[in-house]
Amino acid sequence: MKDMGHTPLPHAPADHPKVRMGKVGILLANLGTPDGYGYWPMRRYLNEFLSDRRVIDYSPFLWQPLLQGVILTSRPFRSGANYKSIWNHEAGESPLATITKAQTAGIAARMKERFGDRVMVDYAMRYGKPATIDRVRAMQEAGCDRIVFFPLYPQYAGATTATANDQFFRGLMKLKWQPASRTVPAYFEDSRYIDALAASVERAWSAAEVEPDILVCSYHGVPRRYLLEGDPYHCQCQKTTRLLRERLGWSEDRIVTTFQSRFGPEEWLKPYTVEEVARLAQAGKKRIAVIAPAFSADCIETLEEINEEIRESFEHAGGESFAYIPCLNDDEAHLDALSDVLTDNLAGWI
Repeated sequence: MKDMGHTPLPHAPADHPKVRMGKVGILLANLGTPDGYGYWPMRRYLNEFLSDRRVIDYSPFLWQPLLQGVILTSRPFRSGANYKSIWNHEAGESPLATITKAQTAGIAARMKERFGDRVMVDYAMRYGKPATIDRVRAMQEAGCDRIVFFPLYPQYAGATTATANDQFFRGLMKLKWQPASRTVPAYFEDSRYIDALAASVERAWSAAEVEPDILVCSYHGVPRRYLLEGDPYHCQCQKTTRLLRERLGWSEDRIVTTFQSRFGPEEWLKPYTVEEVARLAQAGKKRIAVIAPAFSADCIETLEEINEEIRESFEHAGGESFAYIPCLNDDEAHLDALSDVLTDNLAGWI
């Protein structure tokens, strides 16, 4: 495969516009992040996020007046305070942005080692910046006539993977000459991901002064209705937990699946993490560890919600020792696993 650079197309007249072609682009995608924790950056971010029909599927005629009136008047202050408590002040960005950049650099280095300059690696955010369409356009201009789009969600959900894919396709719709494209499917049962997850648990167990009584696998929640409408997320979360348990060689009573980040009045997937950790403490499980297998990078839901709100619920109910096991982030084993998944999905293209 030859990178033609800015040269005329074969057999084209001399005055034909010069283009780049011949490279494969890998575009990583994560949820997104506000530009800052002040009121207006938070309001812009929350407005984009909560206006997504994949996330909140209520009728816009009912939802938008509530969102634009009540929610976006008060919620930016509360969410901003939460972001401020975890903000990477040195870099001037959220931890999710910092980690995603490190993941991109790590995967780019691995792709360069495997394929040289034939592959370009970049990242985009579903909400906020860098915008997906901007990165798609930049890849095409850099000579990528094929793009592999990789939403960094181990388990598929309409509110995460599907909306990221939607945005990628919207980006393609704006191009006169679309590159060929592939999307990477969920990797919730991939043995390389499970191995990396298990290794992080084993490190936490080895570092603990006293071994935790139980491991809580806390996944981001979705309305229970989504499961009944055909979303596979709940089942994939359950399978990830089972495969992790089997990889660790544990009995069923040493690990539990829960769901966090409930929003709104309707019933979400249960058990709710914030309630389950309190129940465990009251049932005599005084030492627990919590891991978040649905998140590829630490973010507001893990650094603030798990490590602060959920920890407080456990300790208030009598819990004595709470350990949060960080997401896989830019761990070498994690980047190796993601790079292997990507290499699988490059088959036939390079």
